[in-house]
Amino acid sequence: MVNIVQNNAMRIGISLLVLSFCFQLSAQPKKEFQGRYVLVIHGGAGTILRSQRTAELEKKYTASLEEALAVGQSILEKGGKAIDAVEATVRVLEDNPLFNAGKGAVFTHEGRNELDAAIMDGRTLAAGSVAGVTTIRNPITAARAVMEKSEHVLLSGKGAEQFAKEQGIEIVDPSYFYTPERWRSLQRALERDSLKQLKQQASLLKIAEENELIKKDRYGTVGAVALDMEGNLAAATSTGGMNNKKWGRIGDAPIIGAGTYANNSTVAISCTGWGEYYIRLVMAKTISDQIEYTNRSLQDAANEMVMVKLPKLGGDGGLIAVDKSGNIAMPFCTEGMYRGYIKRENYNAPIQKEVAMFKD
Repeated sequence: MVNIVQNNAMRIGISLLVLSFCFQLSAQPKKEFQGRYVLVIHGGAGTILRSQRTAELEKKYTASLEEALAVGQSILEKGGKAIDAVEATVRVLEDNPLFNAGKGAVFTHEGRNELDAAIMDGRTLAAGSVAGVTTIRNPITAARAVMEKSEHVLLSGKGAEQFAKEQGIEIVDPSYFYTPERWRSLQRALERDSLKQLKQQASLLKIAEENELIKKDRYGTVGAVALDMEGNLAAATSTGGMNNKKWGRIGDAPIIGAGTYANNSTVAISCTGWGEYYIRLVMAKTISDQIEYTNRSLQDAANEMVMVKLPKLGGDGGLIAVDKSGNIAMPFCTEGMYRGYIKRENYNAPIQKEVAMFKD
């Protein structure tokens, strides 16, 4: 009887050891992802022309992009989560008045700053976004709270602000978002509006000319996508929208599948550009679907959508993306796009890094 008990105890002990070993293995990063991470960011497409290029301006934007990359890298380098890295990275860009998000947001026609943001976890397909908020310092953090602490995906306006307040997210007076440069941009746009009305009355303004005015009034978006050491993808996007926008206009940034998308099976994407066209093309999800269902490469799918489909429809812009294998795409059909990435293939590989504004 004693032997039987001892044998059973031994078998149970061995079983527990095996289960413990298997659990430890499952908790370890997949072998192909050990030491590998990727972080890609953008600060907007179509927001700067070569004619505006100066050494001082380029230095400012380069330093700002590198600062944002460093924050996200510090998380990924320690084995942190992609979702944490993209949120932290976008927060840095939201706090920087150089970019059209958070502190640097453009003004609406009525003289307000209305902010949109979205975040998505490729591991679970969980997503959250806010739109038309005016008092949340970091909309990307509010978007994550929507994803993790509510049963919804998209909250807007006063309701989103109340939810953020209840979650302990920092609320600021709307005056926090004021910057002199963005205010001057609105005044220039309002002057063009007045001139446009006069021309319309004289039947001198053509649709193409009107579109060009709208393009000049736009400013960009900020975003980040990441692949962490566990092989998980995440995407985050934040924006102040379109300068001089009217009637509570909302663009593609907070629309999951249009301006923001992440799926561990395919890709993580953050878009920047003329949002109305990104919504019509369901830009981010369409690229993901092409990768999943037609086995196209990320580069091919992204290039076709941004360089062919988008301008053919009448829009412009760009995007950043990283697929499940760590491949990067950063296409844009505008003159420039603030962008950068940091990447490491494995623990022994050197870190790859690039920050750029134009195509050269």
